[in-house]
Amino acid sequence: MSERHKDDERLDPSRVKDARTGDSAAANRIREQAKYVDLQIQQAMARGEFDNLPGAGKPIKNLGAEHDPDWWVKQLIEREQITGVLPPALQLRKDDAELDAKLDALHVESVVRTELEEFNARVIKARYTPVDGPPLITQPRDVEAEVSAWRERRAARHAVRREQPVSEAKQVRRRWFRRGIRHTEG
Repeated sequence: MSERHKDDERLDPSRVKDARTGDSAAANRIREQAKYVDLQIQQAMARGEFDNLPGAGKPIKNLGAEHDPDWWVKQLIEREQITGVLPPALQLRKDDAELDAKLDALHVESVVRTELEEFNARVIKARYTPVDGPPLITQPRDVEAEVSAWRERRAARHAVRREQPVSEAKQVRRRWFRRGIRHTEG
């Protein structure tokens, strides 16, 4: 063997050939990799490194369900709470179902009207857009009727709050807050 080949072997051990098989050390390592991995797993199990892992002894979620090729996308959407990826018809159905709760979170009638008008504009726009997915069955909302229903729900919530006794902690906080306002005014 020439001096150059000996230097190459010293610098790169993977180029060393096995005298019996004539294979390189890298080829042997790849061939024996499965045995090496199994040995590492067995040793880790013997040390107890796989004991008390989260989810141990629990069934794997959705294991027996039908095969869905898009399972990972659906889990990503659920886990990351991604919105706005539904076809327009389905997104409008979902928004329609959540609209009352969204309106109840608002405190000003003009904002409620604006929200309803924007929702109706999206429904009308979807009607004039070529169908991309399931059919559109969502109807625009009557703004006046919805605002009236919003007022009634709001009045009912306020009536319930008035009937509930005020806790001592809230009374103390109010007194302090009022005292602070008087102090700053004077």
